[in-house]
Amino acid sequence: MKTSWRSASLVAGAAAVLALTTACGQDGGAAGTSQNVGATAAPGDVGDLGTGTGTSAGAGTGAGGAPGNAPEPAGKLSVSPNAEIGALVTDGAGRTLYRFDADTAKPPKTTCENDCATAWPPVAANDAIAGEGIDEDLLGEVTRPDGTKQLTIGGWPAYRYAKDTAAGDAKGQGVGKKWYALAADGKKAKAEPAAGLSTREDPKLGEIVVDGNGMTVYRFLKDEAWPKPVSACTGACLEKWPVVAPVRANDTEGVEKKGLMSFTRPDGAAQQTVDCWPIYTFAGDKKPGDTNGQGVGGTWYAVKPDGKPVGAPKK
Repeated sequence: MKTSWRSASLVAGAAAVLALTTACGQDGGAAGTSQNVGATAAPGDVGDLGTGTGTSAGAGTGAGGAPGNAPEPAGKLSVSPNAEIGALVTDGAGRTLYRFDADTAKPPKTTCENDCATAWPPVAANDAIAGEGIDEDLLGEVTRPDGTKQLTIGGWPAYRYAKDTAAGDAKGQGVGKKWYALAADGKKAKAEPAAGLSTREDPKLGEIVVDGNGMTVYRFLKDEAWPKPVSACTGACLEKWPVVAPVRANDTEGVEKKGLMSFTRPDGAAQQTVDCWPIYTFAGDKKPGDTNGQGVGGTWYAVKPDGKPVGAPKK
């Protein structure tokens, strides 16, 4: 396990919740045996133990699988981004590597044998190379019951999934609630939470604001922003146009900070604004990227990063 590497890191930010305000136009914040095994997963990261057989077993040997259950070579390991899972480890062929909750990392131990090892082929340790984003010190090996050497990452035995048939597949994520893609430190890969408010480029509307779930954000032309935000959407209107809850001041990306604030509605709920204008999502949008609320009733429009409505008629 030799070659250069560069440690992958995740950066998390923290900030204070945006204070409720009554005036606009200000910058504001809203709200077995082992060798060379490095850092191990934190206590409590192992999960429920299992037998290693049972529901985890399945048919197939995977593309390029080694005969029987002998570990298949790993090649040059690297870190690959996955929008839903986060940064995960892939082998030299681009296939996702997994860990099993029934195994242990301290000490390294594998419990996946026989049919389980057919569904989840173990990764051989002898040719593993630390590539981009992989810390060589976290690579090690564990001796399997049959005497072969299996790769460990952060102490956790590494596997592939037989049903991943192409580079980039991650069909094994969450299987049986015991199998998870490996992060570079040996822990379970985990996607960073999206910003509370950010922007995306829509092919028809241009750059528009979206919430933390990627859903399009809208403005209601009957609302008011000055001298303080006032929402004209009440009662049944809110069933179709749910309000966007306050976000933290620095939990935004690409949205102008001026006039970024929250206010208290007459019903006591807090609502986020952009450029002091109340913002909402649309119940008719079923998935990120939908813009079904655009132009509804001639009064609802997606929001630009500066708070202006996209495509609204000029007064």
